[in-house]
Amino acid sequence: MSDPGPQGLPSGGDGTRAVRAGLPEPVKYEPTLPGPVFAAHFHLPGEPTGPYTYGRDENPTWTLLERAIGELEAPGEDGVETLVFASGMAAISSVLFSRLRSGDVVVLPGDGYQALPLVRAQLEAYGIEVRTAPTGGDAQLDVLDGADLLWIETPSNPGLDVCDIRRLASAAHARGALVAVDNTLATPLGQRPLELGADFSVASGTKQLTGHGDLLLGYVTGRDAEAMSAVRRWRKIVGAIPGPMEAWLAHRSLATLHLRVERQSANALAVAEALRDWPEELGVRYPGLPADPSYAIASRQMRGFGCVVSFTLPTRARAEHFLDTLRLVDDATSFGGVRSTAERRGRWGGDAVPEGFIRMSVGAEDPEDLVADVLRALDESAG
Repeated sequence: MSDPGPQGLPSGGDGTRAVRAGLPEPVKYEPTLPGPVFAAHFHLPGEPTGPYTYGRDENPTWTLLERAIGELEAPGEDGVETLVFASGMAAISSVLFSRLRSGDVVVLPGDGYQALPLVRAQLEAYGIEVRTAPTGGDAQLDVLDGADLLWIETPSNPGLDVCDIRRLASAAHARGALVAVDNTLATPLGQRPLELGADFSVASGTKQLTGHGDLLLGYVTGRDAEAMSAVRRWRKIVGAIPGPMEAWLAHRSLATLHLRVERQSANALAVAEALRDWPEELGVRYPGLPADPSYAIASRQMRGFGCVVSFTLPTRARAEHFLDTLRLVDDATSFGGVRSTAERRGRWGGDAVPEGFIRMSVGAEDPEDLVADVLRALDESAG
């Protein structure tokens, strides 16, 4: 028997945690997960001493979701706080812009999410020095001296390189820098950055966390009360808050997270193995492949390898023909949904990838059907 967690529930199993996370104490005749609370203001006689005063500051539906995500990111830990946002970029911005001032130094991944160059330009406009280095090989270590904040993205999107969070966090803390990890691709069931030494775990809940491609959401989890207070203040100032319906849908979706992660990770490995064995050299990347450059580190710090596979076709035309030929895989951006998607990543212009680079998000379909569809599209597009 594992130790009791919140509400006396077992703290050991991912499935139990995902299904029960953040639920309120049971009340007779009340739903197990209360519906979304739509409120711009609340009854507030006298002094504003209660938890809910105005809709930009707090909402009961957020509270339950924040509690749930915190239980997944740092199970059994006291003093951990989670804040939800309107999108993953809102969450990312809240950490960067609440922590950094003119003259500070931040280290970003040079191969991270394609919106980071836009973030860099804004940081530099505020007089903040931005350094970049690739994720692979722990290259960010080389530019840490004098930094105030280290931003890690592992696995990186879209290249799927992995760095050693514990090693980088230790080195950053020794230099007086805080550490934030973008945990979007791994999810809390695949990787727990706070356990590995990070100060913040940040993610887009738009992706696999909610998994249905029907809402935008972001969150920040941290254990330092002062740092999280600054993040909360930034959310209040810019108003980057989720709607109650989005928050409720996200909480509802968490109940199947463990099922989706398990199925999609298994499917991703099956697709990656099929691509690896294809007669053409495709430069397949997936952290769960034993021959992948990321495998050694990923297998030490990750509890699952994610749902994203990348590979490269020889030309833009071949990549576009391949995508057009797929029947079970939609040509769409984003990742993590139960329905498989793929895209030619170079069409956005923000990633340093070849014209034929494909990022595929593997869904929850039958693996045999997915593999057959991918191999058929590869064969037909080669003609």
